[in-house]
Amino acid sequence: MKKLLLVLLVVALASFLFVGCLPTTPAEGEGEGEGEGEVGICPTVAVTSQVAVGGKNYIKAGSQTITVTFAVPTEPVSVYVGSGLKTLPSTGAEEVVMYTTDKLVYTGTFSFGTDETGEVLDNPCGEAYIYVSTCETCDYCKFPYTVDAVGPKSEIVIASVACADVCDPDGKCTLTFKTPKAASTCADVCCGDVCSGFASYNIDLYTSDPFDDCCDVPCVTPAYSCTTGTVCPIDCTLTCITGTKTATDKVYYMVASLLDAVGNRTRYYAKLTLDSACGLTVEEFSENVSIGGVPTCTDFETDGIVQEDKTIGGCLPAAI
Repeated sequence: MKKLLLVLLVVALASFLFVGCLPTTPAEGEGEGEGEGEVGICPTVAVTSQVAVGGKNYIKAGSQTITVTFAVPTEPVSVYVGSGLKTLPSTGAEEVVMYTTDKLVYTGTFSFGTDETGEVLDNPCGEAYIYVSTCETCDYCKFPYTVDAVGPKSEIVIASVACADVCDPDGKCTLTFKTPKAASTCADVCCGDVCSGFASYNIDLYTSDPFDDCCDVPCVTPAYSCTTGTVCPIDCTLTCITGTKTATDKVYYMVASLLDAVGNRTRYYAKLTLDSACGLTVEEFSENVSIGGVPTCTDFETDGIVQEDKTIGGCLPAAI
C-alpha cells in the first residue's frame, strides 16, 4: 500500500514539472487588443521612405531601411519581404538580415522593387507584404506595402513674349511653362504620377551649365526660378528675363524637377535661346528619373533635339 502511494506521488509531481512546457490557450479576451508581452501581439514596422497615401503605405524603389519595434524584448526575430501578394516566406520571399542592441528595435536594409543589379523591376506600383515572425506569434505578422518605382511626368509647353511696359529697361522677355490645358493635346494624361501621387515641381533657369562640375546638386545658383508648385498642372511664369551671351542671343539652361510623394524625381532638361525680339528656340535633352537617391544629370552637349512645338516632357499612361 505504501509503495502504491509513493508511485502516485511521483506521477503527480512529474505532471506539475511538465505543464509549463505545454502550449496554453488564452482565456477569452486574453491575447487580443492591448497589453505587452501577450501571445500574438505584432510589432510595428516602418520603412525609411514610407508614406501613407489613401490608406496605403508607399515605399520608394531602391535600398531602404526596415525598422521593427517590439513592446518587450523579443528574440529570435525573422523578417521576410515578398515581391508579390502571393510570395510567402515558404514560397520564395527574401529574408532580411536584422540587427539589434536591445532586442526591442531591429533594423535591416532591403532593396525594394529592384533586381540583383539594382535595375528597377517592370512592376510599377507593385503590392506585397513584409512578414515578421517570432516565437511569440502563432504565424507571420503581415505588413502591406506598395513600391513606387516610377517618377512623375508632365508635358510642358514653353512660350515667350516681350515684357512690353512691365520691365525696365525694355527688351526683356516673359517665359511661361505650362501643362497643356486640353487633355486631347496629350497622348494620354498630361500631368501626374502613376503611384504614390504628384508632390511638387520646380523650374530653374541657369546662365551656364549647372552640372559642369557636379551632378545631383547644381553647382551654380539659378538666375531665375519658379516658386515650387505642389499640384498638377504645371503653371510657371518668369518675367523680365535678360540675356547674358550677346546682344541678340540669350541662352539659358533649364532644369525642371518633378517629385512624387515618396521622392522619385524626374528631371527635364532644355537649352532655351531668346533672340532680340523674344523669339524662342527650345532644344530638349533626355529626361531622367532618380531612383533610390542615385544622382543623375545631363551634360547639355549630346542628344539635344530642337522642338518646333516648344513642348518638352512626356505624358502618363491613360490608366493611372
